[in-house]
Amino acid sequence: MADADPKTPTPTQAETQALFDQGLELRREVLGADYVDGSIARANDFMMAFQHITTEWCWGYTWGRPGLEKKTRSMLNLAMLTALNRPAEIKLHVKGALNNGVTVEEIKEILLQATVYCGIPAGLDAFKVANQVLEEEGAFKAQQG
Repeated sequence: MADADPKTPTPTQAETQALFDQGLELRREVLGADYVDGSIARANDFMMAFQHITTEWCWGYTWGRPGLEKKTRSMLNLAMLTALNRPAEIKLHVKGALNNGVTVEEIKEILLQATVYCGIPAGLDAFKVANQVLEEEGAFKAQQG
């Protein structure tokens, strides 16, 4: 295995901790504290490595960057997760999208757009999961208002 590029800086422990803290705050805000804290509490040593990389780099580094609002990031995630056909993650991120101000109409349009480009089977799975979450969250009733 090749040595690391000496020009590429390695984050310090303090920088890594700062990313984790920022990521944890964002994860809780978007996905809900109960879900996030439960995921971390249930993680054994093996799974904790995944919790760290997800919290530090996915949430702390990527979601914490300026340039895109959380709402936009949620919309992108729904499209990408539909393309990847990841129903469990779609379920989680539909809830997060609602928390970030994405409307039912916007979710529908995102899934329609993804369906055209990713295929009917992936789109159908995404629509079914999103419909279930939107019903459970009372989003249809809230939309009718």
